[in-house]
Amino acid sequence: MATEQCDGCGKTVRIGGGLANLWIFDHRPTEGMTLELVDGSEHFLCYDCIDRLPDDHEVTAEDVAALN
Repeated sequence: MATEQCDGCGKTVRIGGGLANLWIFDHRPTEGMTLELVDGSEHFLCYDCIDRLPDDHEVTAEDVAALN
């Protein structure tokens, strides 16, 4: 399974799909996703960091930087 580093906490997490999983029957879940934010920036975040994002306003790159 492929991995990617979280832009929030820096942790390396598993991501599904891609050529790496074509011949491997690895059924572990993906641990994060790429979000496109209202300010036009894109960030890969693990699910723990996504849960820590504010829910009282539109999320921006500043909110992702504050996760560190």
